[in-house]
Amino acid sequence: MKKLKVAVIGVGKLGQHHARILSKNTNVELTAVVDILPERAKKIASLYHTLSYTDYQKILGLVDAVTIATPTPTHYPISKDFISYSIHCLIEKPITDNLEDAEEILDLGKEKNVILQIGHIERFNPAVIAARKYIHEPKYIESRRLGPYDPRVSHIGVVLDLMIHDLDIVLSLVDSKIRELDALGTSVFSEHEDIANVRIKFENGCVADLSASRISLAPFRKIRIFQPDSYISLDYQEKRIKIYQKKFSVVKSLKDIQVISPKLEKYEPLEKELSHFIECVQEGKKPLVTGEHGRDALELGLEILKKIKTV
Repeated sequence: MKKLKVAVIGVGKLGQHHARILSKNTNVELTAVVDILPERAKKIASLYHTLSYTDYQKILGLVDAVTIATPTPTHYPISKDFISYSIHCLIEKPITDNLEDAEEILDLGKEKNVILQIGHIERFNPAVIAARKYIHEPKYIESRRLGPYDPRVSHIGVVLDLMIHDLDIVLSLVDSKIRELDALGTSVFSEHEDIANVRIKFENGCVADLSASRISLAPFRKIRIFQPDSYISLDYQEKRIKIYQKKFSVVKSLKDIQVISPKLEKYEPLEKELSHFIECVQEGKKPLVTGEHGRDALELGLEILKKIKTV
């Protein structure tokens, strides 16, 4: 199979890892890296034996696909230009910073028949993949995602920075429309909300409580799912799950509960995500995380921000 010519747009904290992984992918020719900081672009290009640019428009038409790991406000103009050239795109989350731009990107992607994948990396977490076969009727979901403040992402708040991972996961687990939404949040270090708590009530009766904070000293990323016959505890960071499952219809003692700790595959989620993108481009497959999924998570995130602002 012919190697795909791929470029990474934005090689900062996250994008440099895109370049590292793609440079090792045997199905890929890492054609270029692009960054507005010339020294950074040159450094990453030198590490992975490719060309460096500061203007992404200079590679339009020279590549088959790109991964876009630039600040969120730039996702729309950059992806629009590449899609216009029928170049496949993996856009880091969130897809854009507003729904109008997201819808335009989706429409253009369909018109140009390109693969559009959104970088909701937790979908590729081995713990999430392993947990899915045990999740069938969630009634209550509790998610907590905490981490230290990073000025690099001060242009958006914690909802679109951190919580959006869990919004995407919850939407993928609960097959129901949202009935009611409550949210609280406040700024501490930035001009945007740095801590937020959300309760989502679905039409099928499931309730999800989510909290996200970027004022914690240590990272903490866990989700718990409760359903009629079991309770699933998932640690995103440690990549492990435990399932507490009823052995019988009536639990009379702890002996009637079995604890399952599945052995998980060991891999780097970003590598799995990027390999999936390349495979989708080469085989014309639908991505696990489509542009529509990215749009839906963004839409919910923006609704949460509206609620926070009205409190």
